Amino acid sequence: MTSSSRLSPSVASELTRIAASGAAHRGPSSLCSDGLWGQAVELILNSRSIVIISGFYVPKASAPETDGPTGAVALAAALSSTGRKVRVWTDGLCLSCIKKCAAVIGLPESIVEDASSYERTGDADLLIYTERLGRAFDGRYYNMRREDITEWTAPLDEFALSSGLPVIGIGDGGNEVGMGSLSKELAVIMPDYASNLCVVPADVCIPADVSNWGAYALAAALSSAKKRWLAQSEEQELAMLRELCDDGAVDGVTLRREMSVDGMAADVHVSVLSRLREAAAII
Repeated sequence: MTSSSRLSPSVASELTRIAASGAAHRGPSSLCSDGLWGQAVELILNSRSIVIISGFYVPKASAPETDGPTGAVALAAALSSTGRKVRVWTDGLCLSCIKKCAAVIGLPESIVEDASSYERTGDADLLIYTERLGRAFDGRYYNMRREDITEWTAPLDEFALSSGLPVIGIGDGGNEVGMGSLSKELAVIMPDYASNLCVVPADVCIPADVSNWGAYALAAALSSAKKRWLAQSEEQELAMLRELCDDGAVDGVTLRREMSVDGMAADVHVSVLSRLREAAAII
């Protein structure tokens, strides 16, 4: 039995409905399909050493944003609990926030590393990017306001381009690593943003309403395949958001230091997490 068949169609459909329903009123999540969850799980279960790459800095607020860290840490917890070696890579600007999230969920902070100066992926056999900027056609990095933030963005997408490793990419805006696989479709959906879209592809690209939700849904898919919940609790979700705020992170939409992600309050994200946990139990 393949790992894809271990994920039932009903679970896959529910994950898409919860994590990519259009709730954030963005175009990319409309391209999400049920088969992506099983494909991503298959890559994970065929891997032993995984690097998760995240972190999105907001220059206007001089702070990282709240979307990304909790999703990366949730996936790290899920993968670690299946016996896989996991590292979380980011840049120096986002390092502290992700470390604090790791501590909340009970992971050693040492697994979170500043990879800005790294040239190789070591023993990794799979890369997972979630809410991490990828370069546009001109080699520059753009936020959703079409602002060039290359100066604040370490080129960690280079690993996806040059390592030769399989890549899973999770994003919500079209400018994240992996979205290059959907560039033609996204250019139609988001014509005003076409020149700013990421061109870096992934073997499996998961477009979600919120990148964190895509990461949580992938953790839920793996949980379903393993028949036990592998990621964070609702209480840990709130605690991670609280730590992010205390560390200075901001909502990427409102640019305010608050317990929200992409303009949606904490209770919305807790509700999504709860629904994903329920979906993972549908076998």
